[in-house]
Amino acid sequence: MARTKAFDPDVALRAALELFWERGYEATSVTDLVEHLGIGRASLYATFGGKHELYMKSLRRYRETREPSPVVMLSQPGPALPAVRGLVELYTEDSIHDQRRRGCMIVNAAGEMLPGDDTVARFVDAEWTALETALTSALIRAQAQGELAGGRDPRALARFLLVFLQGLRLTAKGLPDPDRLRDAAAQALTILD
Repeated sequence: MARTKAFDPDVALRAALELFWERGYEATSVTDLVEHLGIGRASLYATFGGKHELYMKSLRRYRETREPSPVVMLSQPGPALPAVRGLVELYTEDSIHDQRRRGCMIVNAAGEMLPGDDTVARFVDAEWTALETALTSALIRAQAQGELAGGRDPRALARFLLVFLQGLRLTAKGLPDPDRLRDAAAQALTILD
């Protein structure tokens, strides 16, 4: 007769996400995971695969549970430019108020795992492509609604904002200076004027 799991895999996955987010991939050992999740090594492997598979599942869970979702935020009906501005302001304020200075787990994965890990590279690229696409779509809508000048290139603006937002997240992991981050965000937003 098969044994039932003595733990909730969703709870364990959330605990793994928190540990990877706090420490990163390399600094988190399988022993750390076993202790933090409160499960046996065999259960960890049987349920999640190896450490790398658990890390990838944690990254996917992070993406699924981010609130608000940047893509959803940019896809709402109505004026589009306020949503783009709101996203920049949200990233800025989240970065300033990140007391644990964990940053964005996806940016952290890019900084720690790339180059060299093709699975993480594809994941990060897909995430950034989705955000770039959502920004581009919002800026095209903004142009169509007369919120953004017609001669602007929505895709180039979206790419700039994508790179700016990821850099903002990375900069905030150090000793975040609220004035530095807010001034940079204000300057970035001038490209939408």
